Amino acid sequence: LGSDLIQATSGEVSYEEMRDGVMGVVTQQFRPEFLNRIDDAVVFHPLDRDEIVRIAALVLQKLQFRLSEHGVCVNLDDSAMSLLVDVGYDPVYGARPLRRALQTHLENPLAEAMLSGRFAGEDHIHVSASGGKLTFGFDEISGSG
Repeated sequence: LGSDLIQATSGEVSYEEMRDGVMGVVTQQFRPEFLNRIDDAVVFHPLDRDEIVRIAALVLQKLQFRLSEHGVCVNLDDSAMSLLVDVGYDPVYGARPLRRALQTHLENPLAEAMLSGRFAGEDHIHVSASGGKLTFGFDEISGSG
């Protein structure tokens, strides 16, 4: 509730003013009996592109760690990271679209490639972007392919 208000006033008003405005919307939507059960409300500022880039890097580190446990190394170049951030950036919905973009454009195709036998343990996979899609190949240090 109040996300439209947050988007419209972000950077223009103080946190307290933004919180008061959002809480006004909340009190219009819910009965006092329900609101009395809420201990606290936190109003989040919209994420900007730089913050989405940092979140994407953290999520990718976790993916790289999971893959490294199976002997697979994945490296994304700047074009791949830029594509994922472009597809996953939505200031209204925060980082959720980013998570879906990573799953749809990176994790699922990579899993399919691994299951089909294209990549295996000890491979170094290079991810790039071309024509609005991610491409998967072998890093030169892999020696495969």
